[in-house]
Amino acid sequence: MKLYKLTDANGQTYNNTQWGENITHKGTGKGELGGPGWIHAYTDPRLAVLFNPIHADFSKPRLWEAEGSVAKEDRGLKVGCKKLTTLKEIPLPEITNNQRICFSILCTLEVYLDQSFIKWANDWLSGVDRSANAAYAAAYAAANSAAYAAANSANAANAAANSAAYVAYAANAAAYAVTKAGINFIEILEKAMKL
Repeated sequence: MKLYKLTDANGQTYNNTQWGENITHKGTGKGELGGPGWIHAYTDPRLAVLFNPIHADFSKPRLWEAEGSVAKEDRGLKVGCKKLTTLKEIPLPEITNNQRICFSILCTLEVYLDQSFIKWANDWLSGVDRSANAAYAAAYAAANSAAYAAANSANAANAAANSAAYVAYAANAAAYAVTKAGINFIEILEKAMKL
């Protein structure tokens, strides 16, 4: 299956594991997905970029097209393979701040049903009100951390570094709030890319 692997600027991941063209690494397939028994990857290159701040947090990431069999999943955030081969480096997808913010808001709307937040979110998504005051009002009204992160993400529209982290934290909080149903991050991503 085609997958995607993020590395640091040197082509390395945790514990100085070196990746590059046609390099394969194996895990035992034992333990939790966040542990050393699994090789982590993403099902979409855009998810790799969006979730980088809550996973590896590489400051200058490189993205690799890879091949592997998914043996474990983390609610759509990432996948685990017992064996993964990086095939070739590919360009990082360009994701605008507004697309990051849309993704964050749409993820939060999956799990957070406070009416004041929903109103603010719909106003932001439609372009009716994208002001910082509206974002802070929604964050104040919403005690939920995912809603707070999404509101802060919108307020940080002019600060890409902060906004990227807020988006990832909001999506992560939304994912943790979902139990059996799960969130279809690819579907949400496609919608966010169009807004």
